Amino acid sequence: MNELEIVERIRRMARRGADVELGIGDDCAIYRPRTGEDLLVTSDQMIEDVHFRRDQKADSIGERALARGLSDIAAMGGEPRLCLVSLAVPARMDAWIFDFFRGLMRLARRTSTALAGGDLGRSKRIYCDVMVCGAVARGKALRRDGARVGDGIYVSGRLGKSWERRIEPRLALGRSLMGRATACMDVSDGLSLDLHRLCVASRVAARLDRVPVARGSSVDRALNGGEDYELLFTLPEGVEAPRGTSRIGTIAEGRAGSVWFQGRRLAARGWDPFRRGG
Repeated sequence: MNELEIVERIRRMARRGADVELGIGDDCAIYRPRTGEDLLVTSDQMIEDVHFRRDQKADSIGERALARGLSDIAAMGGEPRLCLVSLAVPARMDAWIFDFFRGLMRLARRTSTALAGGDLGRSKRIYCDVMVCGAVARGKALRRDGARVGDGIYVSGRLGKSWERRIEPRLALGRSLMGRATACMDVSDGLSLDLHRLCVASRVAARLDRVPVARGSSVDRALNGGEDYELLFTLPEGVEAPRGTSRIGTIAEGRAGSVWFQGRRLAARGWDPFRRGG
């Protein structure tokens, strides 16, 4: 198949969003935001032998590629609107492309995310970049920089889960935290590193009492493993936490970014591709 034929098949698979005036097939997509919205824009890469292996199912890789960006939208309390997908694959892998997009579109339909365009190319390794655009009421987005001393620290699920398990973006939870949480972000690079980042942004320290560990995992992996895609957020005292979330500590006074776990200083050892020479 040539590129035009592949793009046409993908276009027929794609969901056209209500706010997308023009989608796949032109030089740009046209998106018309609603009155009173702030737009949220994020992008995330997935690289063969870094984030996944070729022997994994293509539809699962496609679903995960979108889920990672949707987790960022959830962390700011937003609703997804559209995505753009750039994908490069080796020669003779056209069937893999369609399986990838079937998985991506499965999640896109479930979350009302329109596939509005992107780019296709060839490379020695499989590479994709997914840009997701979401929206939130103007001035209401959840951010990392609002945590205050005395706030409780919460997480939405157990940490240290297998990297190959399905990601379920916490979109409904993120929306429910608007007007309640003082700070929020998703845990994608490991709790130790992501909580450090939240504390740096908020100019506070943190004290962890416990970490909810996934079955079959370890405390070390739960703290430093990454790829959890749960929400990490802070609530003022007296504000009730949503069901299914766990309090794990308290925002404290101290050097910005310092995190203490059960009385000892916790190093920020989560996933950092540059630190590890990647």
